[in-house]
Amino acid sequence: MQFLANENFPLDAVTAFCDKGYDVVWIRTDAPGSKDPEILQRAVSENRVLLTFDKDFGELAFQFGLPASCWIVLFRLQASTSAILAGMVVAAMQSRIDWAGRFSLVDFGRIRVRSLPTPPTP
Repeated sequence: MQFLANENFPLDAVTAFCDKGYDVVWIRTDAPGSKDPEILQRAVSENRVLLTFDKDFGELAFQFGLPASCWIVLFRLQASTSAILAGMVVAAMQSRIDWAGRFSLVDFGRIRVRSLPTPPTP
């Protein structure tokens, strides 16, 4: 899996993914200040899992009718340290394999998964 970590994603979590051998691009260092639609487009064009703590991506995902190959994971987690948060994020991502074509919400003790709508055919 390849990841695109949004600008608000914690450094410890990005580092934890890299330490596990994942390919991670972090918006904060790669393209700071990018607008949400640009980030979504990049995730789609590079076939990356978008990792974010920004709830605006849920609305954008359904508004833009993203392709079924897209996947967005919204985290609604808090922890006492960023290292603990990083462990929680990595564990959540490794707990499933069916992220593609879905908008997922990771919260304490549960992961809610919703399929992205199929874009209308012209």
